Amino acid sequence: MIYRNDEHVDLATPRGPMRSHLFRPVAEGRYPAIILYSEIYQVTAPIRRAAEYLAGHGFLIVAPEVYHEFEEAGTVFEYDKPGTDRGNELKVTKEVASFDDDAATLVNFLQSHEACSGKIGALGICLGGHLSFRACVTQPEITAGACFYGTDLHQRSLGKGGNDGTLDRAEEIEAEMLMIWGRQDPHISREGRREIYDAMTDAEVSLSWHEFNGQHAFMRDIGHRHDPEIAAQVWSLTLAFFTRILK
Repeated sequence: MIYRNDEHVDLATPRGPMRSHLFRPVAEGRYPAIILYSEIYQVTAPIRRAAEYLAGHGFLIVAPEVYHEFEEAGTVFEYDKPGTDRGNELKVTKEVASFDDDAATLVNFLQSHEACSGKIGALGICLGGHLSFRACVTQPEITAGACFYGTDLHQRSLGKGGNDGTLDRAEEIEAEMLMIWGRQDPHISREGRREIYDAMTDAEVSLSWHEFNGQHAFMRDIGHRHDPEIAAQVWSLTLAFFTRILK
């Protein structure tokens, strides 16, 4: 059981306040923290349910609104064409440096939070998968990173200018990584997955790599692409991963 109220904080960043949603166990205490990066749609109901699930297993979760400098606090895009178009537009409008500043702000916030044990992980889905990977590149305080079908890694096309270079910095990762992919994902080809795997292996990143027969967004618990059986397996892997490293 976790707090179901909308607990949030507006964190100061160089580009304005970043609304960040908090989910925590009911019991008082200090818990390892996980930064939960959303899809392009921001903190939707499926993202909230994911956060509640993780918090219910003994983690302090913070889910930032990744497009805070462009949209009013609390903005959520619909899972439709206009929402998808807006999310994809902002993904290549926002500066990569802003994504990095946000990650640093979140880490600093968690390090001083009364309910944080000092251990910090990152988990991201779709766009968020790339952001959790990049946060592990830029923030050495993060010791465990999970990426669910992170987009744009092999194309290096995140952010304004379309030249993020995240994958090329894999050797800077000090965290252990959990990489989750769908073989039927049209956004990340077999060749793209191979490029990511080779880059991480060449950089001697400590990682676990899992591919499933699923489409893009198979973890999202609404829509025709959701696969509950695979999702259950992935959540089991994810909980074991974060528990082992952060607890």
